Amino acid sequence: MCRASVSVMVLLTALMSGGEGMAMASGWPDTPMVRMRMQAEIRTLQVALLTQPSATVTLEDWCARHGMAAPARVLARRLPVAQASIPAQVRADLGVGVDEPVRHRRVALLCGAHVLSLADNWYVPARLTPAMNARLDQTDVPFGHVVAELGFTRRTLESSLLWSPLPTGWEAHAIPPASSGMIAVPAEVLRNRAVLSRHDGAAFSEVVETYTGAIMEFTPPL
Repeated sequence: MCRASVSVMVLLTALMSGGEGMAMASGWPDTPMVRMRMQAEIRTLQVALLTQPSATVTLEDWCARHGMAAPARVLARRLPVAQASIPAQVRADLGVGVDEPVRHRRVALLCGAHVLSLADNWYVPARLTPAMNARLDQTDVPFGHVVAELGFTRRTLESSLLWSPLPTGWEAHAIPPASSGMIAVPAEVLRNRAVLSRHDGAAFSEVVETYTGAIMEFTPPL
């Protein structure tokens, strides 16, 4: 197995087990200026994800602009989903009753060898076309590409920064001094929860997306 494949499997294993305590050295030198630049990059991605309807398209743009893969195309690797009831909150957010079918799809989104996010997606098949449902059942195409023709909008319910390269309150205190190593980035960096709706206003999907430390796996623009 190649080194890239090994790193993908290691990160996927960590994410599926919660990502607790896992941190990997990045290619970013541990200096105050680099930490500030990294903070700005993470915040830039967070804003882009909050203002664009498709996380898949946003990640492809991110991957392309930072030269992370050529072509910068995001692929979905389907992950096993435990048989469990659909959360009541998801049904409430989507406006569906207890008897209406809701499906759960879990994928890792990769750009090249980079596992950029882990996404849980609950969707209402009756609010999609038969062709879309077939693609979701039979392929690993990212959800955003499958439903693109719906012209959907995105309403963010939660957005949480799970890690920052700068300490809390750094604006009022000194940034930690430089070290001789590289900045260690954890498995999980950012998490969003959102509802997707069709152009007619009907909600059809709720997503929980956890963005990984791999979003910073590019050469620092210094």
